[in-house]
Amino acid sequence: MQDHATIISAFQSWRGAPMALATVVSTWGSAPRPRGSHMLVHADGRFEGSVSGGCVEGEVLALAGQVIASGSSERRRYGVSDASAWEVGLPCGGSIEVLVQPVDEHGFQPALFDAISAAQAEGRGVRVATDLETGRSGLTEADEIDRFVNRYAPPKRLFIVGAVQIAQALAGITRTLGIQPVVIDPRGRFLTEDRFPDTNLDDRWPDESINAWKPDASSAVITLSHDPKIDDPALIAALAHPTGYVAALGSRRSHTARLERLAAAGVDATDLDRIDGPAGIDIGAIGAAEIALSVAAGMVAALGRHRD
Repeated sequence: MQDHATIISAFQSWRGAPMALATVVSTWGSAPRPRGSHMLVHADGRFEGSVSGGCVEGEVLALAGQVIASGSSERRRYGVSDASAWEVGLPCGGSIEVLVQPVDEHGFQPALFDAISAAQAEGRGVRVATDLETGRSGLTEADEIDRFVNRYAPPKRLFIVGAVQIAQALAGITRTLGIQPVVIDPRGRFLTEDRFPDTNLDDRWPDESINAWKPDASSAVITLSHDPKIDDPALIAALAHPTGYVAALGSRRSHTARLERLAAAGVDATDLDRIDGPAGIDIGAIGAAEIALSVAAGMVAALGRHRD
């Protein structure tokens, strides 16, 4: 599943203008962008997204202009040469098949963008099926053998428990990854807009907050406060949901003590095993920013295993 938030945002900004949507429908070899990747093209030449990491974008833009003018979908296969592949960081060449559709009732219907946006706002996934011969797309409930089905999973979310310095860096890294951060802390002096600009802040007690947000397989809950009164209820609440990644910062000794407290609180061994502790990937991190990077890497790896 690709991050389509920027495509939806661009559509909303350009709504009503002639547009074309390019989609990677097949890949071979070391293709630079995975199946399902989009590029939205405005009639004036502006575009958002990518189908090849830069290898054939110019050719796809030209084809999109033709599609906008004709109103008919077009499908092309592009080979990525070894030289071009090296330019985008690939070890060898590959090829992609791209479908370019007009954004209208005969191609990718404008209402589909709204349906995807509404589903993601509600934390739901949605599927869009496309007839590769006619170029027409519509919603579907399941995978289909005879049509290309693109899956738009619920948006990834990170619930950071503890508005500490590491949380500041982690919230920033998370946004660059296209993951929505929510910082949870009942301590008003810690949880301020000055410390966490452009971030959703929740001052409820963590268990109440997490139960209200209902984290799913596309969500992560990471505790950073080092205060058991804050972190432990958050972990218990996170484990009561199908949370994709549950982690707690701290030393191995403190994590052992944490597991003992949670077991005494009634958390079973299977759920205890779901907690990544100490959180993140060992990169020899020093300082808040590097620790945040380590934690973010662990989260990305875990959520990648839960992709729809």
